[in-house]
Amino acid sequence: MTKWLEENMPKLVLAPSFIAVLIFVYGFIVWTAWVSLTRSRLLPRYDIEGFIQYDRLFASPRWDTALNNLFIFGFLFIVIAMVLGLVLAILLDQNIRTEGALRTIYLYPMALSMIVTGTAWKWILNPGLGIQAMVRGWGYEDFTFDWLVNPDMAIYTIVLAAIWQSSGFVMALFLAGLRSVDGEIIKAAQVDGIPTWRIYTAIIIPSMAPIFLSAFIVLSHLAIKSFDLVIALTGGGPGYATDLPATYMYAMAFSRGDIGQAASSAMIMMMVVFTIVVPYLYSELRTKDD
Repeated sequence: MTKWLEENMPKLVLAPSFIAVLIFVYGFIVWTAWVSLTRSRLLPRYDIEGFIQYDRLFASPRWDTALNNLFIFGFLFIVIAMVLGLVLAILLDQNIRTEGALRTIYLYPMALSMIVTGTAWKWILNPGLGIQAMVRGWGYEDFTFDWLVNPDMAIYTIVLAAIWQSSGFVMALFLAGLRSVDGEIIKAAQVDGIPTWRIYTAIIIPSMAPIFLSAFIVLSHLAIKSFDLVIALTGGGPGYATDLPATYMYAMAFSRGDIGQAASSAMIMMMVVFTIVVPYLYSELRTKDD
């Protein structure tokens, strides 16, 4: 009996979590995919009707707005966060005296939840309470910064808040990558008289390609599933001007009582995530096999 327990104890310990994941993750993915192929509305139906829900989804102006917003938000968020994180990492890599304090300051936003970040930026960007009110209080009565209530600019407020939240995390990734570069190579380049900027652009940054890819995967995942930041900052408004696929899915499921639309939008989101993550995992596994 003791020998049997020694051999099977790891399986017994892992079995409950394995079963839970199998049911509540993969089981519900299958259930969602099934419901997305039915005529489900307020309550789920299980008679498969084909791709009716997907036809409705791509004919919806609100879904079109959500996809456009995802493209704008995702592109700006990923590019600016990576560039800003890289610049901050390079500055901290110069062994300045206050590196520890600055690193803590830049990383602090990542310790906050998206709800807290969204609420704080909602106060900052509120025309009656935040930046606009402050500048007008200084005597500049014509100053206007009403992005939060402007349907054409509201999506950029989410970009600002998301960059503030995540750029410190990207900085930490890049800083770790910079510190992992072989110092002998850098010293040899300095002896040869190569300028510092050229060392970074020609030697250090190209060697950090895997870290760039990892940062891109993480930021892409954050962008695609962004929900709580939007809810806290704009609530998807004005109107549905700042809707993203995640907020659209939530609205269909819990506000509009349209489970079929929620399920189809969830499957589209999952496919987008898969198109990003699966090639990355494949390349990683292939590299390890080689």
